[in-house]
Amino acid sequence: MGEYRFDWNERLRISLPILESDWEQYEVSEQMNIIERWESIRGTIPDRVIEFERLINGMQVRLFEEHDFDRCCELNYEIAEYASRINELHIWYRINQELESRRHS
Repeated sequence: MGEYRFDWNERLRISLPILESDWEQYEVSEQMNIIERWESIRGTIPDRVIEFERLINGMQVRLFEEHDFDRCCELNYEIAEYASRINELHIWYRINQELESRRHS
């Protein structure tokens, strides 16, 4: 029987699972609770991606209109940071597929 929790990740704006044990060490009922909670959180990931894409689009508009080189560099950095968040969210979104395949094994 393992310990687990879900911690808020401000960078991604979702709660992430923190598993203290290997997946196989959790009781089936705990696995089901984790999957159920994760499914609920996972369902919000597309909304976070859309939110971050909108921010990137706004920054790209400002970048196109910006004439100050230093500010252009800052905007490029911010765009890259949000793109990194989107990539990480996509990875977390696929986590459920791995849990589901383990559950059916």
